[in-house]
Amino acid sequence: MKALLTLGLLLLSVAVQAKVYERCELARTLKRRYSGSLANWMCLAKWESSYNTRATKYNPGDKSTDYAIFQINSHYWCNEGKTPGGVNGCGIPCNVLLQDDITQAVTCAKRVVRDPQGIRAWYV
Repeated sequence: MKALLTLGLLLLSVAVQAKVYERCELARTLKRRYSGSLANWMCLAKWESSYNTRATKYNPGDKSTDYAIFQINSHYWCNEGKTPGGVNGCGIPCNVLLQDDITQAVTCAKRVVRDPQGIRAWYV
């Protein structure tokens, strides 16, 4: 019984841990998915989330939250169901951005970059 409890706790802790990419691992992953400036994406991921797929930051001013490796904002780009006046420009729930597989985060970040502000949508 004790072994089952220990195994259950171990599995639970693994399930809630974030993937934190190593710099070169993320560069290889992004290179496969994006043909733009790899340097911009690497800089963005480093300074917004420290390469952490589950990073979040609450913004008290507009009551939005920034999500995941690229810190995509819930007011403009994803739906968390709590941000007043949220737009959901990427048409996705914010929680899908928090997965270890960053495919949807990359797709949404590309959408942000196509916006008139481009990469300047982020402050870093």
